[in-house]
Amino acid sequence: MGILRLSHVDVTVVDLDLAVAYYTEVIGMLVVERDENSVYLKCWDEPDHHSLRLVYAPRTGMEQMSFKVEKEDDLSNLENAVAKYGFPVSRVSKGESVGQGESIRFETPSGHVMELVHDIERVGRLNGSINPKPFVEGVPGIAPPRMDHILVTAEEVSEASKFYMDVLGFRLTEQLLDGDGHQVATWMERSHSPHDLAVVSGPNGGLHHFAYWLDDWDHVRKSADILAYNGISIDVGPTRHGITRGNTIYFFDPLGTRNEVFTGGYRPDPDFPTITWTEDNIGRAVFYYEGELNNRFMKVHT
Repeated sequence: MGILRLSHVDVTVVDLDLAVAYYTEVIGMLVVERDENSVYLKCWDEPDHHSLRLVYAPRTGMEQMSFKVEKEDDLSNLENAVAKYGFPVSRVSKGESVGQGESIRFETPSGHVMELVHDIERVGRLNGSINPKPFVEGVPGIAPPRMDHILVTAEEVSEASKFYMDVLGFRLTEQLLDGDGHQVATWMERSHSPHDLAVVSGPNGGLHHFAYWLDDWDHVRKSADILAYNGISIDVGPTRHGITRGNTIYFFDPLGTRNEVFTGGYRPDPDFPTITWTEDNIGRAVFYYEGELNNRFMKVHT
């Protein structure tokens, strides 16, 4: 019971038309619905209504991150746990948010708005659910099958991580410690993947990136070709992480929000012991081949 996985990420953009053009034509997401100031998008293999909401606003940033829970009762149980921790929780009634039923929202210790939801509208996969093909045709751009994870920033990484683990039930898969043994970054999971949520040192409320899952290394390489052809600003990659062991490319959308494509890594068993990296190996931890961070890697939106 409890949190299953990432549901959707809501980001604000100063140019909605430009953002939609990028996320449909370069990334290859599908527009599901629009309203006065928002566009809702999904990947081709996602059955849910949307995994990304673009919201028109005066500044680019992150509005909220939403996670799906397994049972309806989980909302009440987690609402009580968050309130007991000392954070107020608001209830969002069914019909108030597009594509989903009742949810709870609260602010985390790192200043992020987090939503938990159980009832999500299903619109179906593009290739169907009965005798489906393992691929789709005609989707432009990178065409990832699904959203994978999100990385946010916090001034106090250990405090934020403790909340996610002790209150919401996330499990620590990897951590990066400074010379004094303090956490400067953590990677946590609920879906038995290397990470569904990660926290790295930085300003409260910041978004470092959200990531799309790709099926294999060939898809990562093809993504690099597509990004370069479209003149997209690549941050790092194609390369490999030491942490999570995944293959990756980091890049920026036209409005400055960092995206990632990600594949590989390990599958942590329920008794998977936490992997620890030390700050003197931070380069290999984050970018295993290069062995160092670039100057832009810590750029975030707040």
